[in-house]
Amino acid sequence: MPSSPKAPAEQIDARLVRRLAGILNDTGLSEIEVEHDGLRIRVARTLTAAASVAVAAPLPAPVVAAPVAEAPAAAAAPAVAAGDAVKSPMVGTVYLQPQPDAPSFIKVGDTVSEGQTLMIVEAMKTMNPIPAPRAGKVLEILAVNGQPVEFGEPLAIIG
Repeated sequence: MPSSPKAPAEQIDARLVRRLAGILNDTGLSEIEVEHDGLRIRVARTLTAAASVAVAAPLPAPVVAAPVAEAPAAAAAPAVAAGDAVKSPMVGTVYLQPQPDAPSFIKVGDTVSEGQTLMIVEAMKTMNPIPAPRAGKVLEILAVNGQPVEFGEPLAIIG
């Protein structure tokens, strides 16, 4: 191979993109982004989870990220019912129904099956369905329709 310098977009390692896509599948996230040596790679799933998309762009200048303080949600959160918390996989806005005039995906007391959509978190104009991690009964809905949510914030409790 010639030793000429390559543009950052030409340095994309297909194996890295495949590994990032695997992380998406393993964790249930809808997107992941990594940055290294002036190259940023973002892999995202569509709502149907049928395809992954990779986007690479050179960075204009080195970016230094400030440490992210953990949300004090655990300390300030009200007591919740015993069961498994369904947590937000991303920062965004939560919606409890598919459209403003439609009924909610779930209500307290509903029995849900594993993989059933419980609500949607919108992030960067993309609607990301939040599936039930297991079958069970909805004990509590902690999210408020149209409100912002943080990564890892409990959205509902399934017992």
